[in-house]
Amino acid sequence: MIGWIILALLIVLVAVVLLRAAAFKPKDEKRAETVPVEYSEEHAIETLRQMVMCKTVSYYDPEKVDEGELEKFRQLLKDRFPKLNETCELKRFDRTGVLYRWKGKNEGDPTVLMSHYDVVPVEEEQWDKPPFAGIIEDGVLWGRGTLDNKNTLCGIMEAAENLISQGFVPDKDIYFAFAGDEEINGTGADAIVSYFKECGIRPALVLDEGGAVVEGVFPGFAGKMAAVGVAEKGLMDVEFITKSKGGHASAPPPHGPVGYLAQTVVNVEKHPFRFQLTKPIAEMFDTIGRRSSFAMKLVFANLWLFKPVLNMLTKKSGGELNAMMRTTVAFTTMDGSKASNVIPPQAKVGANMRLMGTDTPESAVAYLKQIVNNPDIEIVPLRASNPSPNSSTDSDGWKRVKNAVEQTWTDAVVTPYLMIQCSDSRHYNRITDNIYKFSCAEMSKEERGSIHGNNEKIPVDKIGLTVAFYMRLMQLC
Repeated sequence: MIGWIILALLIVLVAVVLLRAAAFKPKDEKRAETVPVEYSEEHAIETLRQMVMCKTVSYYDPEKVDEGELEKFRQLLKDRFPKLNETCELKRFDRTGVLYRWKGKNEGDPTVLMSHYDVVPVEEEQWDKPPFAGIIEDGVLWGRGTLDNKNTLCGIMEAAENLISQGFVPDKDIYFAFAGDEEINGTGADAIVSYFKECGIRPALVLDEGGAVVEGVFPGFAGKMAAVGVAEKGLMDVEFITKSKGGHASAPPPHGPVGYLAQTVVNVEKHPFRFQLTKPIAEMFDTIGRRSSFAMKLVFANLWLFKPVLNMLTKKSGGELNAMMRTTVAFTTMDGSKASNVIPPQAKVGANMRLMGTDTPESAVAYLKQIVNNPDIEIVPLRASNPSPNSSTDSDGWKRVKNAVEQTWTDAVVTPYLMIQCSDSRHYNRITDNIYKFSCAEMSKEERGSIHGNNEKIPVDKIGLTVAFYMRLMQLC
């Protein structure tokens, strides 16, 4: 009898899973109709080429920063966009902050369009083309910053210049907020936000770098998706430090400081942080999962059942999907003795952490101490920030971004997602709840992999689409 009951329950369970998957279909939503826009693609390509030629490299050591190159870039904004500079008020903040105000016809909460003009350092000998020469070859513009993040900044300025030339005036104010120290978690964007706060300005929409139009990244979905970040993970750097009496390496103790740290690294990597299904990822699963293969619909329509399986798979595979599910720890630095025959009196390893959901710097350190379980290992948090709040996908700001994306990339499905990196937009959490993260370009896997890597480049036919996107977005503001 019990066997028959169990069999009946299994049949019911399978039926429920299959029925839920069969009913898991895309919601009936009307896509935005594309409004044509006019702009000079050649001008935009040449602008980005000249931007790339400015060596606006950020370094944590201020002595290494070439202030002349940063100023050269800011002067370029004046030279390439005369109408914008005649029309918009310009303010400077801190060392690198640049803020343009395009006054609208009416009062009300404004829009802030963000970007940064600094780039990470390069190892030029590992590039196939010089990273700051502005080389265009076979329809591709090579250079550091073509994807992160000068293409976005170019698109913003080109869009505004074209619209101003065509006599367009936005309904409400639009601000263009740029910083030249984002890559080193600098103060440029924060200074601009402090100004907004002092003036009582609460933006209805903030758009910064983040997701992109991508293909083949979601399991079971072969189409294009435009991933627009509605939140980002927190950030924390941690050092694991242990001390010893040092001494000559010819007579080592049973367990030296480096060995203890090696065991610490192994223990932390063997015990990942807990699985969390946050609102942005749940919304992404709901949006794209409805368009995925039936096999994947079985999973995403029944997460109440398959969540443990998803937890196990992401834990084993690592990568981006895993990073969207839990706080991550990446060990990145090591320091011990300066000589091979000396036991170090102090050794340390450093880790970069990305905090997820309800995790905080304090709770993350507490978990690490529990896992390490060694009073001789000191865990020292360095810089830290909490995960951002979630921005709404029902707000007017979200609807405007979605509308402009659908007009520009007509075959892409717009979806919320969680940004696993950090951006300057996190500073705006102090003054608004409507912050979205989208890098306004279609990027292949190879192109995404070149960000902060070697051979960063962009096909020139993608540059104009970024301009078109911003023109459409500005016309909705």
